[in-house]
Amino acid sequence: MAVHLSERGVFAWSDFSAALSEQICARAEFYQPGDYYECWLDALESLLCDTGCADEPTLHALEHAWADAYRRTPHGQPVSL
Repeated sequence: MAVHLSERGVFAWSDFSAALSEQICARAEFYQPGDYYECWLDALESLLCDTGCADEPTLHALEHAWADAYRRTPHGQPVSL
C-alpha cells in the first residue's frame, strides 16, 4: 500500500523512508527484527495523517473493523469489510 500511494504521488518515497527510519530509531533500545512490520505500518499511518489523507480516529476505527472482519472470516476465504 505504501508503494502504491507513493507511486500515485500521495507522498514521496523519501518521505516514507524518513518516517520508517524515525519509527525504527524510536524503538532502537528495544527493537526486535519482528518489529519491522509495526514500524512500517506506523510510518504509513503517520504519513497518511500528515498529508491529510486520513486521521487517527478513522485509522483506529478501520483497524478494529479489519480485526473484526478477519475473525469472522473462515480460514482461506478473502476478508471483506
